[in-house]
Amino acid sequence: MIGGVCGDRMTDKHLIGPVFSDGFRAELESLLRWRRDVRHFRRDPVDEHLLDYLLGLVDLAPSVGNSQPWRIVRVESEAAREAVRANFETVNARALEGYEGEDAALYARLKLAGLDDAPVHLAVFVEEACSQGRGLGRQTMPEMLHYSAVSAIHTLWLAARAHGLGIGWVSILDPAAIKALLARAPSWRLIGYLCLGYPQDANVVPELARVGWQAKTDPSARIFVK
Repeated sequence: MIGGVCGDRMTDKHLIGPVFSDGFRAELESLLRWRRDVRHFRRDPVDEHLLDYLLGLVDLAPSVGNSQPWRIVRVESEAAREAVRANFETVNARALEGYEGEDAALYARLKLAGLDDAPVHLAVFVEEACSQGRGLGRQTMPEMLHYSAVSAIHTLWLAARAHGLGIGWVSILDPAAIKALLARAPSWRLIGYLCLGYPQDANVVPELARVGWQAKTDPSARIFVK
């Protein structure tokens, strides 16, 4: 039994393609559990060859119509990073005003961004005018382009964790301002601003659960049968 899941599955003769061992499946579950939204980074640089390799793995992510609509900008200049940092400070102060009492005090103590220490900053956009894929699968659900870009981020998140790196997804930003600062085309829309680097520490329990902001809840609250 692995993680509470019994081993009652199809035998290997029923499988098509590679056969993954129980050991691999256990390690995959471990990777999923240890994938954390990192807020505290070491300033050690990330090897360029490793970063190129990880960014190459992003193209293994699923995408509607094989459209690959993600566009990734490496934010390296000090001017651009300072502008992103200033935007975060403004938006974060505004967000704090939306909380009161203990929630406000706890929010103020949270380190919500690794913008100062993470050696790699990545802005991930979706190309909303993407012609690749010829519209397959998005005539009735155009938002599938956005979901594809999110899948790309998750693919990078897991691949980075497998190499000892962590990612922090900074959502406390004004997407219009970040688009104006970093996008290469008007049809790009911001999906996520990522900080990537080596974590200062690691914990299988999410930080927001450890500090008392929000614990994970039982899966039964999100799975339904009709």
